[in-house]
Amino acid sequence: MSAVASRSRRSVLAVPASNPRFVEKARGLEVDAFFLDLEDAVAPGEKAAARAGAVDALNAGGWGAKVRTVRVNDLQTPWTYRDVIEVVEGAGAELDCLVLPKVTGPDHVRWLDTLLTQIEAANGLAPGRIGIEAQIEDAGGLARVDEIAAASPRLETLVYGPADFMASLNMRTLVVGEQPPGYDVGDAYHYVYMRILVAARANGLQAIDGPYLQVRDVEAFRRSAGRTAALGFDGKWVLHPLQVDAANEVYAPSQEDYDHAERILDAYEHATTVERRGAVMLGEEMLDEASRKMALVVAGKGRAAGMRRAPEGPEGGGT
Repeated sequence: MSAVASRSRRSVLAVPASNPRFVEKARGLEVDAFFLDLEDAVAPGEKAAARAGAVDALNAGGWGAKVRTVRVNDLQTPWTYRDVIEVVEGAGAELDCLVLPKVTGPDHVRWLDTLLTQIEAANGLAPGRIGIEAQIEDAGGLARVDEIAAASPRLETLVYGPADFMASLNMRTLVVGEQPPGYDVGDAYHYVYMRILVAARANGLQAIDGPYLQVRDVEAFRRSAGRTAALGFDGKWVLHPLQVDAANEVYAPSQEDYDHAERILDAYEHATTVERRGAVMLGEEMLDEASRKMALVVAGKGRAAGMRRAPEGPEGGGT
């Protein structure tokens, strides 16, 4: 897998950059990634102070192996360019990605790519190292999601923004993450999820689900996360410590599935390289190249999450 694909983003913590107490608490949470927010979580009069807070928080370190990101303001505001310049000039060496919200077309991503390239060159930073995460938050963004996903080699993820998206459709609900009242067949958001997921996978990107706002209802969060995890999404934004363990569990394979995937890979490798056969039996299961590809997905998610194989059980690893 690529370096980008191997980054685990099962849980992505939203942290207001203007709140030092929340920033400090975030360091100790077992999340895979976080973003210091300069957008929705910060009042207009606090934007400048939040930028400085984000720079200080990144430079102070203590984030361990977490993916370190900052969400800048969207391009329809007067703050975006200063967000990018001040954060990257001040803490670019400690930054993995920038989250660009409310992306409605590929030009938004290209603009950020160009600005990042210029800042990196002017400040001695490795060219192209800082990635971009594009948030799809309205009908216009979804309509052009394939173009957006192919807009820059810096892109690492597509992120679904449910609240703004629901508003853009005039959806008659105030509960983010639940089915709208009156919709009782299937999933009202399935088309949105699949459009984002297919665009992401076609371009080698990760797909991240947005937040569930009823932060103390962990079972409802788990149910919401389970729907996108089943489709193949890589993770979900979390807003509260109560949601972290659930996200990490839901978006990782079970130990049984992970172990089985690794056995499939071992058996197929042995059959094709040692025995020179293109198909192999693992217990009662016939394996071929398609089986290997499916196993790579599950094993890759498990490895990214730091999983280790359990001792061999009765299934064993024989061919």
